[in-house]
Amino acid sequence: MIEQLIDYDRELFLYLNGLGTTTWDGFWMFYTTKFNWIPFYAILGYLMYRRFNSKSFVLTLVVIALMITFTDQITNIFKHGFERFRPCHQEGVAEYMRLVKDRCGGRFGYFSGHASNSMSLAIFVGLKLRSKYKFLLPFMIVWAMAMAYSRIYVGVHYPLDIVSGMLFGGLSGFMFYTLDTGLQSRFKLK
Repeated sequence: MIEQLIDYDRELFLYLNGLGTTTWDGFWMFYTTKFNWIPFYAILGYLMYRRFNSKSFVLTLVVIALMITFTDQITNIFKHGFERFRPCHQEGVAEYMRLVKDRCGGRFGYFSGHASNSMSLAIFVGLKLRSKYKFLLPFMIVWAMAMAYSRIYVGVHYPLDIVSGMLFGGLSGFMFYTLDTGLQSRFKLK
């Protein structure tokens, strides 16, 4: 059963990765690079700053930092615990795929840190600002899903890596949103 799932995952990866073209390579490389999103994160921070008082905003930033650290570290534990090779390191896959990046990254890829971190941020920020910006949560989820897909496109993660990362990230985002809400209430910062 698990072997069949892994075979399907490889086939789906090769299909999705093979859909890429040099026309779109630049776009997806830009999209997948975390550094390029700093202005976007600054805008989200500004929206939260405008929505909440200074103490509430600082506490929220601390919770976000804890969330990203937690999500990233759990991702690394899974990668080194499962030791599933990235497609670009997998014999029988690497020869048939498109590697858009100039390097593959670490050996192991289950599950995707890009997918988990972006989805945790999407859920957290979307829930945090939903009363003011009702379309932000769906927008953030689409943004995170595109971030996850970019990892297949550039050739560094299987679909199961990104789906697992998105599920874990969503859970993490909700868990830290709940923590933030509880702390805001406890310290009467709202």
